[in-house]
Amino acid sequence: MVATQAPTEELIWQLLEEVSDPEVPVLSILDLGIVRAVRLEDEMVHVTITPTYSGCPAMNTIATDIRLRLLAEGITQLTIHNQLSPAWTTDWMTPAGRAKLEEYGIAPPVDGTATGHLLNLFGQDTAVRCPLCKSEHTHLVSQFGSTACKASYQCDDCQEPFDYFKCH
Repeated sequence: MVATQAPTEELIWQLLEEVSDPEVPVLSILDLGIVRAVRLEDEMVHVTITPTYSGCPAMNTIATDIRLRLLAEGITQLTIHNQLSPAWTTDWMTPAGRAKLEEYGIAPPVDGTATGHLLNLFGQDTAVRCPLCKSEHTHLVSQFGSTACKASYQCDDCQEPFDYFKCH
């Protein structure tokens, strides 16, 4: 499809909702909260993204996927900016994104204030709910999961292993 008129910020945001995270394809980059800004300057579209961590290997793929999605709509004048500060935090994930993670079988980041447990970057003292049976009787298996942003857990009730999206 070729754009028949100049794009709007609203259109750009709608198109970005269709760009999936390559490591967790059930999430859009908007669900993750990594799109920090969309700005139009004359005919140029500026999209600012923040990586989930500074060495995230998915950022080049995400930038390419943004380009391809906007190009498919005829948007050819595009600049993608990487912004490292402020650093991304799991607080930027949308509630819908957290729900999609759990439905997909990955435990979303725990909000320690809601559960009464200490929020700990290293997993100790954090109650992580099993995304399969919803039990909070789980334990950390490894601080390193299928990607750098996840840890491996196992449910003590259903015995199933699962990934936990670590808090940042």
